[in-house]
Amino acid sequence: MLIVHPIVQFLATLLALYVLYLGLLRFGSLHLKKTTAFDWKRHVTMGYLSLGTWLVGMAAGGAMVYLYWHGILITGTHGKVSLVMAPFMVFGLASGLYMDQKKLKRKALPLMHGVSNLVVLILALTQIVSGWGVYKVFVQGG
Repeated sequence: MLIVHPIVQFLATLLALYVLYLGLLRFGSLHLKKTTAFDWKRHVTMGYLSLGTWLVGMAAGGAMVYLYWHGILITGTHGKVSLVMAPFMVFGLASGLYMDQKKLKRKALPLMHGVSNLVVLILALTQIVSGWGVYKVFVQGG
């Protein structure tokens, strides 16, 4: 069970990189006046999937720490960074849902949405490093 969390979270991070690529196409058309095709539905679906997986994985990771090692936030930086990520993920999901339901021409909200999700992605990439340390110490025992 302890190996499922890092694998699923890593796959969600790879998916988020693809969502970023799609979002950069949109950024180019909105802010750089580039003519590009933007697959709105794919961006939305994959964005929900990656952010939702991260949130569920964060809760599952915390639950596993509590169940296996009987503590809360004992994984140090890894656990604390996940708490920093949470409000950005919620904002990313909420703003994405709002923009998907009310399709209007706008610039500020998509930019805030993109920056927030970029912060989450950068933090997720750092989680790979700290998560590897958690795995070595807590799972492998050294």
